[in-house]
Amino acid sequence: MAAPSGAASCEDFAEFQELLRVMRTIDDRIVHELNTTIPTASFMGKVDAGQTCKELYQSLMDAHTSRERIIKNCISQTSSVVKALREEREKAQDDVALLKQLRKEQTKVFNERCRIHYKPPKSQ
Repeated sequence: MAAPSGAASCEDFAEFQELLRVMRTIDDRIVHELNTTIPTASFMGKVDAGQTCKELYQSLMDAHTSRERIIKNCISQTSSVVKALREEREKAQDDVALLKQLRKEQTKVFNERCRIHYKPPKSQ
């Protein structure tokens, strides 16, 4: 089970979550994978269990590496957007449109990270 390749879009958090869910398939099905790849006593001579386990392990490590890379990439993308907006805000303290855009990005990041744990009160 190979992980999806290509660049992940971090714009849509729900899409990003779905991508991670798909990429976790090998982890979630590890018991099934082991049961179907490790030979039973009757098939011991027909399948190289050592090689099969090695390949499964490599698939797991590849999946972990891919997920970690995509997560770090999205963190970097989101951080750079917020940083750029913050720098613009510092240059133009009274730019209302810029302040609204920065607040929107900050709220988006906050909601993505905290939405399960905390729901802020509605704005007045």
